[in-house]
Amino acid sequence: MLNKTKIKEILNKRFEYDIHVKLCDLPMPSCLKDVYKGALRIKEAIEKNQKVVVVGDYDVDGVISCVIISEFFDDIGFDYVIKIPNRFKDGYGLNKEIIDELGEVDLIITVDNGIAAFEAASMCREKNIDLIITDHHMPSNILPDAYAIINPKQEDCDFPDIEICGAQVAWYLVAAIKEVCKINYNMCKFIELLAIAIIADMMELRDLNRTLVRKGIEYINTSNRAAFKVIKKYYGKDKFEIDNISFLIAPLINSAGRMDDAIISYKFLHSQNINEARNYLEQIISYNNNRKDEERELFKQCLEQVDDTESVIIVNGQNWHEGVLGIVASRLAKHFNKPTFVFSECDGKAKASVRSVGKIDILNIIEKAKDFVLSYGGHKGAAGVLVEITKLEAFKNKLNEICKEIRKEDFYSSEEVLGSIDPNEVDFELLELLEFFEPFGHKNPRPYFKFDKLLVKNKKYIGKDEKHMKLILTCGGKTLEALFFNYDYDPQVGENIKLIASISRNKFRGLVTPQLAIKEILK
Repeated sequence: MLNKTKIKEILNKRFEYDIHVKLCDLPMPSCLKDVYKGALRIKEAIEKNQKVVVVGDYDVDGVISCVIISEFFDDIGFDYVIKIPNRFKDGYGLNKEIIDELGEVDLIITVDNGIAAFEAASMCREKNIDLIITDHHMPSNILPDAYAIINPKQEDCDFPDIEICGAQVAWYLVAAIKEVCKINYNMCKFIELLAIAIIADMMELRDLNRTLVRKGIEYINTSNRAAFKVIKKYYGKDKFEIDNISFLIAPLINSAGRMDDAIISYKFLHSQNINEARNYLEQIISYNNNRKDEERELFKQCLEQVDDTESVIIVNGQNWHEGVLGIVASRLAKHFNKPTFVFSECDGKAKASVRSVGKIDILNIIEKAKDFVLSYGGHKGAAGVLVEITKLEAFKNKLNEICKEIRKEDFYSSEEVLGSIDPNEVDFELLELLEFFEPFGHKNPRPYFKFDKLLVKNKKYIGKDEKHMKLILTCGGKTLEALFFNYDYDPQVGENIKLIASISRNKFRGLVTPQLAIKEILK
């Protein structure tokens, strides 16, 4: 049976090998291969007033990467062009069409993309455009023919073995430019943005990522950035909690790129003016509401297709909304606790958003079936894949074959359920202890506990469709309040139940109490 001392000991072990635990401990830009080569080329462009274009990506990480580079250029008075590809018109990343559209350019800097832009790199070479690629996605054995490639995943890169997001790579490039240009510049001004990008892009929340996110939350709450001020006011928040990044800020910023054009989110974050930021926020909220409707409908359609006996979830449909495939894949993966592929078929091709669970490396699975795919990319937990429709069935069969061989324990993160706990241990002191180990996420999963015998004293169905449940549970003299979202078991009042739950903070009329969030009622 766990007590507070044991829980602290278990959670401390997660971080025993962390090295970069303070901002002053962070790796230096010099760890990144080509970072100074890229920085010196940008210095030359600044001195000669050359035309520089920054090409981003339409997700949170890509948008924030663009904001970091552009804000630095603003602050030093250098002119530039931002191009964020439109998911529906341009597709992902730098390509030939975008280069043609840009016209006369001296230098292109990619952020959060480019490591697979082979054709675009060749075209830049032909047109005498220097190309600096900054990316964090897994490179292949052959790299694009670029002037400089800044990606910590390159084999000969000295960056520590910690997965970082695209915005962090862009931030390191800015640090190197500041250094070579001998500019006194405060790199901490971007930490609030880095925290959002790290969480939104599902990076492992250990070591330097954990340090940046913890500090980033502090910075967001004291930030003068117009975007954060208007979000706070609109949602009536005094301060942002860590969960607000995952469930409020990140989905908002993502929604413009999912439903229309990510440039709106870029302008929102980049805006210096409160009224302007408010107008952008209204547009983004509208996109987000549309996104929720699309997601709800698509999730319903997917559930009708799912074969729960398989080791992998694979669903597909004609012209499904590309902007919500990733969210639906995440929901299905979480719901069934299996790796998930959600395909949208269009013009003879099927494009999928892919999500993993537990310890399963999804890129490794796709790699084993790569003979059936046109292209793929991403990281261990999330990926994208493109397949010809004629090969889709064969690809599905191969995926099923591969996933059947995965060990059962790999579908779960062994760190999640810490063990059984006495209900009397659940108090404000335990809540504070758990909050000390936030933020929870990839590689630092939210702790769950097993409760062996709790009596259902009262229950109430909540939510618009009454799909959620609020329970009052007792054990001896101890009373606990619990929420069970999307419940799949309906306990009776007077029934003794066993369950697995996390413990979170419940604020009601100024009173703070611990509250259980039920993951599963054990039959």
